[in-house]
Amino acid sequence: MSITEKILCSKTHEYILENSDNTYTIGLTDYAVEQLGDIVFLELPEVGTEYKKGETFATIESVKAASEIYMPISGKIIEVNSEIADTPETLNEDSYEKGWLVKVEMTGNEAELSDLMEYEDYKEELE
Repeated sequence: MSITEKILCSKTHEYILENSDNTYTIGLTDYAVEQLGDIVFLELPEVGTEYKKGETFATIESVKAASEIYMPISGKIIEVNSEIADTPETLNEDSYEKGWLVKVEMTGNEAELSDLMEYEDYKEELE
């Protein structure tokens, strides 16, 4: 089973993956990374910071543009992918396995997941 069969995507191109311990991994979809082009800088939040759904939690810069990354669910940051902050170009190679951004503990309720799309539906919406 590929990772894209397990993730949910937001309209703003973030993905969320539920982990076995009821935490969630958040990152950018392959489409978003492709649109940005070569990624040169990534600013990630501190562990312990809490965000509401829709708030900006990170900033990404590519040779083309700078963009904000939005939190797809309300949550508290429990882990940051520090490796990706040091080598943001990894995102261009693998936005799912190695290129995740943060892991969060959900602080909102399950209803927050209702406006997220399965990867296939997300891809269709892009066309």
